[in-house]
Amino acid sequence: MDRLEFKGKWNEWRGKIKQANSRLTDDDLKYEEGKDDEMIGRLQQKMGKTRDEVIKWLRSLG
Repeated sequence: MDRLEFKGKWNEWRGKIKQANSRLTDDDLKYEEGKDDEMIGRLQQKMGKTRDEVIKWLRSLG
């Protein structure tokens, strides 16, 4: 997943992510420019999934 794709869809995904996983907080989902890998890492940790699983899941959100 490239940074442009991640950044472009982040606002849309954020709401869907919170609905799908109540363990994630606003702090967990705070996006900072250029820190896409950190965000995916936080999602991996909280969700107990691999990087590929998290990316596949994000893409499935739309």
